[in-house]
Amino acid sequence: MTGIMLTEDQQALVETTLDFAQDHLAPHALDWDRDKHFPVDVLRKAAGLGLGGVYVREESGGSGLSRSDGVLVFETLASGCPSIAGYLSIHNMVAWMIDRHGDAAQRERWLPRLCAMEDLASYCLTEPGAGSDAAALTTRAVRDGDGWTLTGVKQFISGAGTSQLYVVMARTGGEGADGVSAFVVDKDDEGISFGPNERKMGWNAQPTRQVVLDGVRLPAGRLLGREGEGFRIAMSGLNGGRLGIAACSLGGARSALDRSLAHLADREAFGQRLLDAQALRFRLADMATEIAAARALVQQAAQALDRGDPQAPYLCAMAKRFATDTGYSVADRALQLHGGYGYLSEYGIEKIVRDLRVHQILEGTNEIMRVIVARGLTEAFA
Repeated sequence: MTGIMLTEDQQALVETTLDFAQDHLAPHALDWDRDKHFPVDVLRKAAGLGLGGVYVREESGGSGLSRSDGVLVFETLASGCPSIAGYLSIHNMVAWMIDRHGDAAQRERWLPRLCAMEDLASYCLTEPGAGSDAAALTTRAVRDGDGWTLTGVKQFISGAGTSQLYVVMARTGGEGADGVSAFVVDKDDEGISFGPNERKMGWNAQPTRQVVLDGVRLPAGRLLGREGEGFRIAMSGLNGGRLGIAACSLGGARSALDRSLAHLADREAFGQRLLDAQALRFRLADMATEIAAARALVQQAAQALDRGDPQAPYLCAMAKRFATDTGYSVADRALQLHGGYGYLSEYGIEKIVRDLRVHQILEGTNEIMRVIVARGLTEAFA
């Protein structure tokens, strides 16, 4: 990976993950996209390599990796299929939230199966009327004896309907962020249902559906953390989630660049290989430079998150914005370099373009990332 130094352990991690991506993701990615197939069996194979609990502590069944390690994993996975890598990032975000904020009983109950990916997990914050303004969510949890009853609708939920566990943010108090709590909802709980699988531009290899909560009764032990901490828990999860999606954008972009190099080396025009045309070489050079710059920023943010730097949320937002914009831009230029072939599904470039486009929206839109970065810049002048 250009631009960063890897330890021996990290190099071995990348090589192992790359073998998995090349053997189990890349050969099937186009078919999964066409058929809208969610390969749960392949996810469980990934879990056999420790990829179902990347950030979960080893005593809870996880791999106990750092964020700096994790972004290497997700970039490499995305070189095989950005859609599957993206879902794995979300699943790992939820598993980390339970490991970080759950009590001993909750960790013991849910994490072994999540780390083995015997159970899949989904993150439920966004609602039909509350996306970027997540603190305005209206899903409500009201006390019911010694438990809670949840009512509301969550929108754009990756893995919904297939996932077994859902970390749901719901309002337990007044307006604003302080009135939100986090709950763990099980697919088998009475009152939970799912909308139809959304028809999407990309990310077709994983389902995206509404999660409908119609009087879902939960015991007290389903509250994650303390009452009123839900929004803070949700945002702490998103710091890592943004790095995961940023890394997935890098992996998709890198794959698009590699495909472009091979294509231009194989094609001729005006009596020479396209790869020998200086104008096209300059385009490739720019693409490689931008990927390396984005990777360095993602690593900087990951290291900040690992050491608990107060600036980590600011850096994660900056990295997510830059890497996802860069990834999409590189993939789009790769399609152009392929000419008409780039528009054909069999070459795989148009799928990468479609998959990476949503990365500029999910885990916080890039407009919201700019708000976070600007706030960090101007706090001293408030």
